[in-house]
Amino acid sequence: MPGRNIYKQYAPDTYYHVYNRGVDKQAIFRDDDDYAAFLHLLKRYLDPTDRSERTANSRPYPCYDQDITLHAYCLMPNHFHMLMYQITDNGMRQLMKSVTVAYSMYFNKKYKRVGPLFQQRYRAVRMLNEAQFLHSTRYIHLNPDSYKSYEWSSYEYYTGARRSAWLKPDPILDCFSSQKQYLEFVEDYTEKRAELAQLKADLSL
Repeated sequence: MPGRNIYKQYAPDTYYHVYNRGVDKQAIFRDDDDYAAFLHLLKRYLDPTDRSERTANSRPYPCYDQDITLHAYCLMPNHFHMLMYQITDNGMRQLMKSVTVAYSMYFNKKYKRVGPLFQQRYRAVRMLNEAQFLHSTRYIHLNPDSYKSYEWSSYEYYTGARRSAWLKPDPILDCFSSQKQYLEFVEDYTEKRAELAQLKADLSL
């Protein structure tokens, strides 16, 4: 029986909280190079401004920026979270297949292992309202205890410390009167712990 939040079809023009973890909860990122490799793959398939990288047969990699946009992410040692907006029916499926297959090949070759890297097909929770949408970004950014200085999340894109063409924080920040108000929203989570705990339970992590 399919696991909860594993869909076969996804609606266009919809936000999704996408996540997955390593098989048997094992690490999928063992060092900084692994985190960087995964982010490099996201850039490869989402950055429309950098098409210089080529495949072995000299053909450019596909760019899915017209099919899906990435708005938040956090990479943890044995799992990852991403908030995406699917524009077309197959945007999420195309991106996740390209990234996870390429990353699994990289990881297995580097660590001389065989077999699946991820526990199952990625899972996705459809965002049904603005509150769920905003709380999802907060949950993603609060995964690491030291979230303000954590290198492998999109939090610094929300502070303005970093910018890129493949990560788009504006739809979230536009829901607040200022960037500072969003950062306070993330920090002021004490009264929302029950909601965050329920979200974690919904994600089965």
